[in-house]
Amino acid sequence: MKNHYLLFLTLLMLASCSGGSPSKENSQEKAEIKIKNTAGLPLEDALAAIDAETLAKHFPELELPSVKLMADTPVPFQLNDLDEDGAPDELLFIINLGAGEEKVVSIEPLKAGESLPAFKKRTQAELSYKTGGQWDGREYKGGTFENTTYLRVPPEHTDHSWFIRYEGPGWESDKVGYRFYLDWRNATDIFGKKTSEMVLQNVGQDGFDSYHEPSAWGMDILKVGESLGIGSVGFWTGEKALRVATTDSVVCSIPVNGPIQSMVRTVYYGWDTGEEKANLTSELSIHAGSRLTRHELSLSNPLPNLCTGIVKLEGTTLLKDDGQEEWGYLATWGAQSLAEDQLGMAVIFKNGQLIQQTEDEHSHVVVLRPANDASLVYYFLAAWEQEPGGIKTEEAFRTYLTQTVKTLSSPVEISYGE
Repeated sequence: MKNHYLLFLTLLMLASCSGGSPSKENSQEKAEIKIKNTAGLPLEDALAAIDAETLAKHFPELELPSVKLMADTPVPFQLNDLDEDGAPDELLFIINLGAGEEKVVSIEPLKAGESLPAFKKRTQAELSYKTGGQWDGREYKGGTFENTTYLRVPPEHTDHSWFIRYEGPGWESDKVGYRFYLDWRNATDIFGKKTSEMVLQNVGQDGFDSYHEPSAWGMDILKVGESLGIGSVGFWTGEKALRVATTDSVVCSIPVNGPIQSMVRTVYYGWDTGEEKANLTSELSIHAGSRLTRHELSLSNPLPNLCTGIVKLEGTTLLKDDGQEEWGYLATWGAQSLAEDQLGMAVIFKNGQLIQQTEDEHSHVVVLRPANDASLVYYFLAAWEQEPGGIKTEEAFRTYLTQTVKTLSSPVEISYGE
């Protein structure tokens, strides 16, 4: 009788495991998505983004962030919390695709005891300012640099205040680095890199402006002056590009600092364009394997234009595309780096938003019409010949630009299995 009772308990337990409520570990099934290359050329480190609402709609059982991505082998990904409320807002991943190739990517729940995957850090964004010192007029004296993810710029701060390491936020990929001056100049500069490793954490630590001298990692390679540098935002007055110079206050933050994408967000309150004031929000982002910075802008109230551009330097060739793709470019090529070697720079914009290509005393300028007069997205990039595998000729740079605008005009397609 005792043996019959034990057999009954064993059968009951087996039935419970196979037919009862699933355990937490097995409560999710893997979700499958398809990603297709429509650009007609091979893509390396193609970026795909899926917002959390779309994932929840198609895969309601999926529980972020406890997932991994697979396409035969692990797929590098990250989850972004853009509004910083503690919940993921989007899933990003990078993948290699042949011309016309379609791949199936599975989003799989982690097994019990399995940790979130860790991927090589191929992007970085940072902002570092001094603490422990004191202001003496417009200069900050003493103190040591400390990284932060949020800074309300002090009213005392201006150019050469010695307060912010390399004078503003920086962002980089394994290809190139950028920074902009977080003061009235508000112009973007370039860190040319001779390595694919992350370097910003060391820049400016051994002397405030030591990065102007060649080093093992690279150097600052652009003379910005009074120009738009590379890809800086401004307002076209009809005669010149007005940078975001006069504001009521400025707040800068680092909402994303991940292995495959990093971002700098800046809010300029009360930007005075000479005609009217507006609050301007800027988001600069870069992803792994790419030279491109994506610049997304939004205005609190409409403006008739926003502009961007490239510094005018001697001995360069001005390049323009044929306007056949959705995206177009304005670029320069030549021995225009501070290392006196070859450097290509470009701004990339939607042809449908182009008002005019023009110039002022300091910059080649692209004047653009914001969508609904209040939002705009454009890209900018730098290609230095000393990069590992760098672009060394004008012809190669033209080819690269043609492929870049074609890729932007034919983004990867994502479809969802039901």
